[in-house]
Order: sequence, then C-alpha cells, then structure tokens
Amino acid sequence: MDIDQITPLLGGISPATFMRKYWQKKPLLIRQAMPGVKPPIERSKLFALAESDEVESRLIVQTAIEGAKAKKSKKADAGWRLSHGPLSRRSLPPMTQAGWTLLVQGLDLHVPAAYDMLQQFRFVPDARLDDLMISYATDGGGVGPHFDSYDVFLLQVHGQRRWRIGQLSDPTLQADVPLKILTNFVPEHEWVLEPGDMLYLPPKWAHDGIAQGECMTCSIGFRVPEEMELAREVLVRLVEALECPEQPKLYKDPKQPATATPGLIPEALHAFAADAIAQALKDPEALRSALGEVLTEPKPRVWFHAGEPLPQGVGVRLDPRTRMVYDEKRVFANGESWVAAGKDARHLRQLADRRQLSAADVAKASPALRELLDQWAEDGWLHPLC
Repeated sequence: MDIDQITPLLGGISPATFMRKYWQKKPLLIRQAMPGVKPPIERSKLFALAESDEVESRLIVQTAIEGAKAKKSKKADAGWRLSHGPLSRRSLPPMTQAGWTLLVQGLDLHVPAAYDMLQQFRFVPDARLDDLMISYATDGGGVGPHFDSYDVFLLQVHGQRRWRIGQLSDPTLQADVPLKILTNFVPEHEWVLEPGDMLYLPPKWAHDGIAQGECMTCSIGFRVPEEMELAREVLVRLVEALECPEQPKLYKDPKQPATATPGLIPEALHAFAADAIAQALKDPEALRSALGEVLTEPKPRVWFHAGEPLPQGVGVRLDPRTRMVYDEKRVFANGESWVAAGKDARHLRQLADRRQLSAADVAKASPALRELLDQWAEDGWLHPLC
C-alpha cells in the first residue's frame, strides 16, 4: 500500500494525511468511499452464519413501551431486549417487524469478501486492527446512542442509515438497560449515509445510527489496549517464560534477630521480593517478546483447521484467522514468537506485511524457514497460494 497515494477510500486524501489530521483526533464523513460497494454477505447467509457457535452474534430488539407517564406526555420510552448467539432463524423477529438489529462480529474470519474489505484499512498497524462487524437492521433499527472506546470506520453497504454524532460531554449510561446507552446524548452533526458512504469516528465520540428501511452497515474496528489489562497480560507471559537458574538465588537473613512479633513480615523479605520482580522486568527483550505474543493471541472463539505440509512450487497465504506482527528481532504469530534474522527475517516480515509470499520467495527459504512454513500449514495458520 502506498501511504502517500490519494484514495477515494479516505475522501480524496492519502493514508498518511488521514493519520496525521484525523486519526484519534476528529471524525470524518467520506461520501462514496467505496463506490458500487455490495454487502460482503447475503442476508440469508448472514442469518445462517449467526446460527454457528463459531461466531459472536447478538440480537437487539427495540420495542415501544407506553407507560402512564409516557401517555400523558404523548411520548414513548424505548425498551430494549438483548440476546446472544448462536441465534437460530426462528429466534429472529419477522422481516416485517421494525426496530431490530443483528450484529455478527469477526465477519472477516468467515467471509472472504469481508476479509478483502478489511485489508483496505491496513495503513493502520495490524497490532491495532481488530475485525469487521456487520450490522443488519430493519427499519428504525439501531443500538441506541452510545460511545466506543476504539476507533471505527462505519461503512454503509446496503440501504440507508441516519447517523447523529457529538462529542461525549456526559458518559452517564441509562440504568436497567441491557445495552450501554447514553442518558444525555447531544448530537452536533447529522447525516444520512448511502451505500458506499463511510464515517470515521475516534474513540469516545457519541453516536447513534438508525436504519431508514432495511440496511447493512460494516464496522471496521480497532483494538485499543487498556493500560492495566495489557500490563496484566504481558506480566502473565513474562512469568510463564521465567526459567529457574541452575543455581537459584536464595533468600538469606543471617542478621535476623529473635522476634517477639513472629507474624510480622521482615522488611528484608519485602526487599528480596521487590528485587526479584525488578530483575524479572529488567530484560527489555523478554518484555518485547511477551508483548508481541499477547498482541497476536487469537480470540477465544478462534480455532484453526489442520492442514498438510506445503507442496513444492507454491506460494503461501496467511489464513484470515492468523494474526502476525514483528519487531526488529522477532516475528510473532498466534501467540507464539520466533527469533529471525537475515533473509528468513525479510521473508517473514514480508509475509506479515503482505499476508502472502510468492512461490519464488518460498523457493528461496532456508531449510529452517521451510520447516516453519510447513508446520504453519499443518497447523492451519497458512495455506498454499497457487
């Protein structure tokens, strides 16, 4: 991808300009970001996919509740019902019923057209790229005014959806509602998006999308690591990787006096523990290794189908489920890491960047790299590219 190339996807600016002016800074409405776009999946196939326990799906039904107070004010309160998948076709409301939404997460892992659509957004590091979610809604369907903690591109692929957005001035959520719906939503802008139109929103911008007739919207979402959660996951990896030395350092207290308070932890033992932890965190390479493994760990619902060693004379392509990144010394894939250098490192980095290697590149692989690629093929992490 040429990050300096002007593209309709970003409204006639380049990825470099977009990242500099808009990314995590301000929203951007892009008319005809993908002219002639088609839904990556048909409605009937989407409903069938929601029945699978391999996907994360949710059904959101909005109903009008007329209470005594609402009748007096001639206003209707919104009631919501949330169901988690797998969702059988019978569990979905009739097509003629207004105000319901089906959400299917990780569509890119199951539908090639969705995977191809997601690849257009790889001007953002893969360590941040999460997945493509699709929202199917009948007339009036939506999930209520809310905010996300991550960056998102909202691409309209079928029908129309009216979006209202505003800065988040009050994060208070409605009580006794199964969704995270804002209590006080104040919209500042409003647009109707047609197929091919797209809206980018940085984290914590309040927004509310309502279907105008039947519609489908693709949400390209990005991971936003939370500080303490990331620290916890990295520390767990570090601890798992710790190896006891041949001659372990033992706690010594030859100057420990007799004590009348045996329940009190000695300060020297506090210091010994603190020093042990500091030593464990002192190795920057171990920290980088743990981070890369955490960033590529597959989601709980993701698993791979076993394959076979690669035939001779073929290229390779990564499975859509494979997460692969690298740093200066290592490559990481699906929660594991390898030290790589020289030509092998260049090939693996190219595989991570392009998601595939040509047959000519695979033919140049060293025996060690070829063995690794064969193992990944057997594990289902990559497949032959003919």
